[in-house]
Amino acid sequence: QVHLVESGGGSVQAGGSLRLSCAASGYTYSSKCMGWFRQAPGKEREGVAAIDRSGGSTTYADSVKGRVTISQDNSKTMMYLQMNSLKPEDTAMYYCAATNLCPATRWLLLRDAYNYWGQGTQVTVSS
Repeated sequence: QVHLVESGGGSVQAGGSLRLSCAASGYTYSSKCMGWFRQAPGKEREGVAAIDRSGGSTTYADSVKGRVTISQDNSKTMMYLQMNSLKPEDTAMYYCAATNLCPATRWLLLRDAYNYWGQGTQVTVSS
């Protein structure tokens, strides 16, 4: 089992920045791939960014490319999402996710690829 806890959400104005953190505990060897997802009211949960923790390869949704960076610490118990140039459409609950069976890179942003989820942290961007 992997326990995931997100933090770092908040309210910012458009153009601002936030850094989200995800702390992984428990059997972290099960978190071979991790990702950030978001869900706005009335919308489906969508993948934002993901990382293969062994090789460090990353993938991003087109809607955030160039504005966000996913990273991990050397201990691989923390994952981060640096978000810059935030837009009102980035407003959502952001979730951290992990899986012990990494799919091909092109599938890393699919919700069904992940079996561990955090409780989420709210990001609100005002115009």
